[in-house]
Amino acid sequence: MKLINGGVCAPKGFLSSGIHCGIRKNKSKKDLALIYSETIANAASVYTLNEVKGAPIIVTKEHLKDGKAQAIICNSGNANTCNANGIEIAKQMSNIIASELKISPKDVIVASTGVIGNPLDITPIVNGANNLVHSLGKNSIDSAEAIMTTDTKVKEIAVEFEIDGKICHMGGIAKGSGMIHPDMATMLVFITTDCNISQEMLQKALSTDINETFNMVSVDGDTSTNDMVSIMANGLAENKEITQDDDNFKTFMKALNTITVYLCRCIAGDGEGATKLLECKVSGAKSITTAKNVAKSIICSSLVKTAMFGADANWGRILCAIGYSKENVAIDKIDVYFKSDKGEILVCKNGAGVAFSEEKAKEILLEKEIEIIVNLNDGDNSTTAWGCDLTYDYVKINGDYRT
Repeated sequence: MKLINGGVCAPKGFLSSGIHCGIRKNKSKKDLALIYSETIANAASVYTLNEVKGAPIIVTKEHLKDGKAQAIICNSGNANTCNANGIEIAKQMSNIIASELKISPKDVIVASTGVIGNPLDITPIVNGANNLVHSLGKNSIDSAEAIMTTDTKVKEIAVEFEIDGKICHMGGIAKGSGMIHPDMATMLVFITTDCNISQEMLQKALSTDINETFNMVSVDGDTSTNDMVSIMANGLAENKEITQDDDNFKTFMKALNTITVYLCRCIAGDGEGATKLLECKVSGAKSITTAKNVAKSIICSSLVKTAMFGADANWGRILCAIGYSKENVAIDKIDVYFKSDKGEILVCKNGAGVAFSEEKAKEILLEKEIEIIVNLNDGDNSTTAWGCDLTYDYVKINGDYRT
């Protein structure tokens, strides 16, 4: 497994573009992205579990019934959710780009992100479609920028790996900063690969992976309405098709997990107003379900998040969050550590406080990346969850998000 450049354009046969078409008033911000495979690809997606779903998700689910896709179009600045003509607009988006690319509209994945409840005018997309297609190239940064909303950083990664003696590539881009909470999927993530894998195994890979990655990320406890993770595999690496859970599939899963964990960390660390990436590692759980629920309870706690913002080693809030996780854990066995580049410190042993240096703890917690390490000492299962601190700026950003 080797990290490479190129994002979603690293795999063979994939191109992307991103432009400002006029959906957003700020002309310096791109607002329309396109990812295109030169050949038809197997495709898989997972979607938000919010009962209120954006129109693009409804259209994309219909388009992916055959497990095939060739393009992804995504606009930012408007979520196309709770609009009377939302389905019509989402279908028009796929029709417009399909016409420009000379492919079937059924082979287009449609996505939108931005403000909920504002009508989406199709005119800028109509006017920008030709430019979007003619801007296609191997530079994935433009598409990564065009899907951003309150994100402050481009989120992209690519890897190279070998299957069946053939060199394969996988790349991904993501957006996600606010309305991030574990309930699949809580962001927009688009992944491409030239690996030859059946649609059934592609869906299995994605559905399996997200339970350990994107479903373990939380910024603010709000599950969004529009978000999805989609992957296209066009097979141009020409490896023997992966059709079963064998060693080749495990290699594919490792590549996918490398992409998704990296993007999870990017999303959590770039949470709205955040100053710190929090990584909660829970071990010693009697079941994987217990480990996950404990980790998510900690990472979602507003009081834990604010303590981390203030670099306050208030470990009691972590015990509190474990206590309301609804998991039957032995409180008198729990150990808690804080760790960063400045070192590691034990703050709780067997569910009770221990003497520790407040100065050393403060030094550790002032770093940009912090590990909250919890050992339940009650089993062999472990997991990791990602989040961020909660700051004054989160309120400022969301207090006037729409206006």
